[in-house]
Amino acid sequence: MKNIKDYDFEELKQELNSIGEKTFRAEQIMKWLYEEKVKSFDEMTNLSKELREKLKENYTICNFNILKKQESKDGTIKFLFDVLDGNAIETVLMKYHHGNSICVSSQIGCKMGCKFCASTGIKFIRSLTSGEIVEQIIAVEQVTGEKISNVVFMGIGEPLDNYDNVVKAIRIINNPKGLNIGARHISVSTSGLVPKIYKLAEENIQCTLSISLHATNNKKRSNMMPVNNTYPIEDLLQACKDYIEKTHRRISFEYALAKDNNDNLEDAKQLVKLLHGMLCHVNLIPINKIENGQFDKSSNENIMKFRDYLNEHGIVATIRRELGSDIDAACGQLRRKNLRSN
Repeated sequence: MKNIKDYDFEELKQELNSIGEKTFRAEQIMKWLYEEKVKSFDEMTNLSKELREKLKENYTICNFNILKKQESKDGTIKFLFDVLDGNAIETVLMKYHHGNSICVSSQIGCKMGCKFCASTGIKFIRSLTSGEIVEQIIAVEQVTGEKISNVVFMGIGEPLDNYDNVVKAIRIINNPKGLNIGARHISVSTSGLVPKIYKLAEENIQCTLSISLHATNNKKRSNMMPVNNTYPIEDLLQACKDYIEKTHRRISFEYALAKDNNDNLEDAKQLVKLLHGMLCHVNLIPINKIENGQFDKSSNENIMKFRDYLNEHGIVATIRRELGSDIDAACGQLRRKNLRSN
């Protein structure tokens, strides 16, 4: 059966019309799904019993099961969800003074093969549907009773490799009749799929684009991120400049600092040259050491020196706060452990 959460508002009206129902019911159903967060059609009490039965016959409400839940001493909670087909994905709730952020997965597995990511080496299964992406937010709010204010597409998978479902999920998350989370509170991360960056620029979505850069030359970046062999730094940065010109939105560059690899002063100097004049921000990430990984975390001293050099030379840079370090913080670690134990 079809997952009713896979439809945005306009599509849901069309679906209802196709089963002989009035389209105004779509607004009622959306309210039950995204405001009340019900788990069954029977709970939609302002719908007739006949309509509820018809919905049960034609659709399902995607309700994820929790396989594992880990809570950090800093309040971060990591969930391993059963997506109801025998596969599992990770979702992370992070608590900040400005509100609760959720890091959602967009695929089951990942094709990108980034050498520092715990998802690497785990077989790619499939992309998530838009409803499965949105369900991660709903499920976390149901379990914790916490309201989510910020959404980050930075979990398992490459969001722009699942372009259509991710964009539709963003529209459902942003829609006042959906989860009603402001587009500027939604961030989409990509390893650098250049054609999809150009496509996203045309969508007129005011979300934040985050680029996983992680190196300042093609040799280093290709060693860390095989996607660079297809879309080298020069092409990627041109796409970013064009994106900024089209959207007038600031881009965030993610830069994971690895010891004796990309964390020295020369790398900082090259990064300043690459990003000079761009409307951007650099988010420095203390890299997570993963099992059998070739990269180690840079020293705190190097991380701070790197940040200070960027700031002193006109590039706004901050160090990402480390959360959940005691609960398999690196993306993919919990799923990897679960696969190994089964």
